[in-house]
Order: sequence, then structure tokens, then C-alpha cells
Amino acid sequence: MNSRSKETPKSTQMKTQKTRPEIVECVPNFSEGRRPEVIETIVGAIRDVPGVTVLDYSSDPDHNRMVVTFIGNKETVLDGAFAGVAKAVELIDMEKHQGGHPRIGAADVVPFIPISGVEMKDCVEIAKRLGAMIADKLSVPVYLYGEAAQDPARRDLANVRKGQYEGLKVAITDPDRTPDFGPARMHPSAGATAVGARGPLVAYNINLGTRDVRVAKEIVKAVRAATGGFTTVKAMAVELEEAGQVQVSMNLTDCFKTPIHRVFEAVKREAMARGVLVTKSEVIGLLPVQALVDLARFYIQAHDLTVENVLEARLLEGQ
Repeated sequence: MNSRSKETPKSTQMKTQKTRPEIVECVPNFSEGRRPEVIETIVGAIRDVPGVTVLDYSSDPDHNRMVVTFIGNKETVLDGAFAGVAKAVELIDMEKHQGGHPRIGAADVVPFIPISGVEMKDCVEIAKRLGAMIADKLSVPVYLYGEAAQDPARRDLANVRKGQYEGLKVAITDPDRTPDFGPARMHPSAGATAVGARGPLVAYNINLGTRDVRVAKEIVKAVRAATGGFTTVKAMAVELEEAGQVQVSMNLTDCFKTPIHRVFEAVKREAMARGVLVTKSEVIGLLPVQALVDLARFYIQAHDLTVENVLEARLLEGQ
């Protein structure tokens, strides 16, 4: 009886030895969504950093906010983030800024997310290094949040942004609002910046066919974690002046624990109970392909559908 060799095939050995590429994602949010020339200049500053790849960027005039998604290794993503922040500090005047989204500064929030070949502790270290650079080189006070938070209360970004730009101008001198880096005073035009480390999240908005912001606020209370809704959903109501509608604007901090379709159906149900229709929904930035597969499984009842059925995913496996 012949026996097969139990040696590991060379192809398997090569796959085992192959190291995962070092990829850190950064998703900075800037307080500018109305001036195309400023938006393009900030994105260009990030894109021009060697080793950085800008994957996506989008802006909204009602929020008056821009979100950029880019990747790099631990060093290049740090350089890209600083380049974007520096350009925002140069071009955005918070004394003139108005918009529907909470904010404390020109470069409002800069999170780092581990994607491949890095761990959360690496992103925490990058956040701390960036915070020190922003404070030292740009004279902008910096708060660390999320996994990088030094103060447990600052793990929640909402606590860091309490009072927004206008309120923080006064509160920044309070002992419990002292920045982690930089002076206990706002930059005269760029305000303050929150820098952190976190896992992936999905920024997801649902527009309602009404101008009545009270409807959106009632729905927000029904779906967000803080008021008894989904445990991984943060939400707020936003008035969309240009569209003549209101919006339930959300961050899904774990789109697998609370998938997108559950949130959409809950908001739609709450809206219909108030005689209001959902007019559209939107994803801001990027999201995992598994989240889209989960959507398809729910809405077309394709219960056996997996990422393996996605053509592009299979093609990338061979690269």
C-alpha cells in the first residue's frame, strides 16, 4: 500500500511564508463641503505624498464636510494625514464655517484603521505621533479619541466634540477639556482636531421626504444606541437645506453585528409610522464587500451567497 508524503507542498510553503502587506487606512473628515477648489487642494496634498493611495473622497454642502479615504504603510499614512491636516489649517477658517455636522476644527477628525499587516496598537502609536506633530508644527490643539484615548471619557468622539467649535472655544480651558497635545486654546482659524484609532465603520445616511426635523429626531431616538436603539449605531438628525429634506445621519460601528439592511428597515418603518417616506440612502466612503453580500442575501433571499460568488473577489485572489 502506497502512502502519500506528508511533506507540505512547496506552493503551500510559499503561501505560508508570504507576509501580509502593511496597510493602514486613514479617513480624515474636513470641515469643507462647498468650495470645490479647497476640496481638491486638500485631496491633492494627500495624494502627492509618495506611498499614499487615495481610494475615495466625497463632500456634502449641507453638512459642509468632506471625507477622504486613503491608505499607506505606517510611515506614509502618517505623512499623508499630516499633509491633509496642514492644508486644511491653511485654507479653512472655522470662524466663517457653518454646517449641519458637529465639528471642532478645520481638520475635524483623523482616525487610523488597521487593515493588513498591522494591529490596533500600531494605529494608536500613529495617532499619538500625528497628534504631537499637529500641535508642535501647526499650533492646533489635539484630542486623542477611540482606542488612542488617554482619558476613558474621550473614547467616544461625541464627548470630545461636545459643544462643537463654538462651545469648545470657551470650554477648552476647563481642566476636563484640556487637549492631549498643544495649548489649551483654539487655533484662531483652524480650531482643534481629534485624532484617533478605531476599527472599520460604515457612514450611512437616510433621507426623509419631509422638512420637519422633529421627525428625524424622533427616528434617531428609536435607532441609536444612546437612546435604546441598536447597540452599534450612532445617529443624529440633519436638515438638508438644498434638498428640502431632513436626514438620519449614522455611523454603524459594527455593520456585521447590526447590518445595513436592519438599520434601513428600522428607519423606514419608523418613518412610515409618521406618514413619511424614505427618499434615498447613501454610503459615505467605503465599506466591506461582505456588507454588500449581506444586503443581497437579505433582499433577494440568496441565503447561500458569499464573497466567493463575487467575480472581482475571486480575481483578486489570484494576484
